[in-house]
Amino acid sequence: MSLSNLEGRAAWVFAEDDYDIDLIIGVKNIKLSDLEELGALAMNSYDPDFAKNVQKGDLLVGGDNFGYGHPHYPAMRAIRHLGVAGVIAESFSPGFFRGEISMGFPLISCPGIRAITQRWDRLRVDWDSSTVTNVSNGKTLPFERLSQVERGTLEAGGFIPYLKARLARQKDASTPS
Repeated sequence: MSLSNLEGRAAWVFAEDDYDIDLIIGVKNIKLSDLEELGALAMNSYDPDFAKNVQKGDLLVGGDNFGYGHPHYPAMRAIRHLGVAGVIAESFSPGFFRGEISMGFPLISCPGIRAITQRWDRLRVDWDSSTVTNVSNGKTLPFERLSQVERGTLEAGGFIPYLKARLARQKDASTPS
C-alpha cells in the first residue's frame, strides 16, 4: 500500500504556538458528539464562515507544539468531518501526534511552514520526497519523515487496521504451504 500525496488549500494558518486543540470548537463544546453540530462550531470564534468555506482536501497550518493540552477528540473529529485532509505544523504535542496518527489522520512536522504560508495558499505534501511545497509561491521545505509504524498506520487508515493487517501477514507467513 502507498500513502497518497496531499494537496489542498491552507484553510487556516494558526499564528500562535502551544495551540490547544479544544479551542477549535470551544472548550465548552468538548462533550458534544454530533458531527454536524461539531462541524458547524469548528473555528467559529476565528471565522464564522469557516465551515462554509472549507473544502474537502484542505489543510491546516500550525505552529510549535500544535495540539498542546489534553488530547480531546471532538475538535479534530469536527475538522475531519469538514473534509480537512491533514495538519502541517512546525511541531506537534506528542500526545496529540500519537492520537491523531493512530486515527489515521496525517500530521506533518515541517519547521518553517508558517513563514512561507498564507491562508488559502495551495500546498502539496509529497511523502516520497518528504517535502511540502507551497504551490502558490513555489517555496519548498523538507519535513520530518514518519517512522515505519507511523507511515504504515496512515497507509492502513489507523492503528487498529494497521495491527489487523500486520497480524494477518504474520499468520500468512507462519502458515505452511
